[in-house]
Amino acid sequence: MVVGDIATGTDVLVVGAGPGGYVAAIRAAQKGLDTTLVEKDAYGGTCLNYGCIPSKALITGANLAHEAGHAEEMGIHADPAVDLSAMVDWKDGVVDQLTGGVEKLCKANGVNLVEGEARFADEHKVRVAHGGEGQGSESIEFEHCIVSTGSRPIQIPGFEFADDPIHDSRELLAMDSVPDRLLVVGAGYIGMELSTTYAKLGSDVTVVEMLDDVLPGYEDDVARIVRKRAEELGIDFHFGEGASEWQNGPDGGVVVTTETEDGEESTYPADEVLVAVGRQPVTDTLDLDAAGIETTEQGFIDTDDRARTEQDHIFAVGDVAGEPMLAHTASKEGIVAAEVIAGEPAALDYQAIPAAVFTDPEIGTVGMTESEAEEAGFEPTVGQMPFRASGRALTTNHAEGFVRIVADEPSGFVLGAQIVGPEASELIAEIALAIEMGATLEDVASTIHTHPTLAEAVMEAAENAMGQAIHTLNR
Repeated sequence: MVVGDIATGTDVLVVGAGPGGYVAAIRAAQKGLDTTLVEKDAYGGTCLNYGCIPSKALITGANLAHEAGHAEEMGIHADPAVDLSAMVDWKDGVVDQLTGGVEKLCKANGVNLVEGEARFADEHKVRVAHGGEGQGSESIEFEHCIVSTGSRPIQIPGFEFADDPIHDSRELLAMDSVPDRLLVVGAGYIGMELSTTYAKLGSDVTVVEMLDDVLPGYEDDVARIVRKRAEELGIDFHFGEGASEWQNGPDGGVVVTTETEDGEESTYPADEVLVAVGRQPVTDTLDLDAAGIETTEQGFIDTDDRARTEQDHIFAVGDVAGEPMLAHTASKEGIVAAEVIAGEPAALDYQAIPAAVFTDPEIGTVGMTESEAEEAGFEPTVGQMPFRASGRALTTNHAEGFVRIVADEPSGFVLGAQIVGPEASELIAEIALAIEMGATLEDVASTIHTHPTLAEAVMEAAENAMGQAIHTLNR
């Protein structure tokens, strides 16, 4: 034991207070377990402080400004001025309110909060180094441990985030002025959300992507609608190109060089550069070897359907446990881990995990696509409802996209859905519930939906799959 080191013990030690960790800690405490939560940065983790919440706040602000300035068709004429510094202050206020709420919830449920960075000393003990000179450290012994240290942005060679003007998403969300020229490396969901946001705020946005389209992993017709809208906003895409280097430009900005697989080079001027090529798990700081836990080549921790690692008393939840790297998945995994520790028969079921992309228009998906259903041995039937046939969508002046529902034709059971259009992130919840409860197309179609609403499109898609749609042509 080092000088100044103290030792304590706990039933459940949770390392990391993101959406997986703080939820796990609260549930464990609710089950009567002595629970300690260690966090080195901020309660709520990346999602609440630097990702999900602040990005959606800026997206909301950018959408409001853009719509106000482009509503002539509705008889509205305005030229809004955007004060990004004030918008960021408002965003920070939202974050502060939520992070304070997380801390209060933890304390109210009896969770012991410890600030510092934890590293495993052995299979039942961590050493926590407290920040600040002379703050010392402490050892915490545990019966069970839940690792939930999240992920960090992936850096690419030559584009280190410490070098101004190279930014990760966290830094871009904290800017106090809108850059005239923004170059984005990566057209995944983070790159597309922030590209759209800054284009609406007034930036001249260029996106370079190694692959041949935006949003890899989403179906072509879904991605195509988002890309077309982004192009209408003035975003300039260059596919099949990877960023190779950058240097200072003659006009005070920078020049980014890209290269194709064939070695062809191109250059693009910019004032700020966002690198958004994915995220990697934060497991290299934990000394997992001391706990007898190995990671995959990519740094993830393998877990079973109860979130247990190869050490049955140590669990891993959230981004450190691999795909799907989603905040709500982390929370569910945290709940399962805590309940398993409490001796309950909890287990993970990933068949109905929704995902959303907050682009313009939004994307919401859950369950299987048609091709995935075929590969799984089902006989899929598909129904689709275009938003251009939705009265409510037309009244919002956002009628791009569609609702598509996938079901097993013999049984009628709902298997999945893909939505691209207004409020897709909200609409997908209905179909997630349908999958979770084993609902059929008839169940969805027979449920009376309020008129006029966007949700009617879900009902119409189900009816379309049954060949009895009223407000769109049956397939």
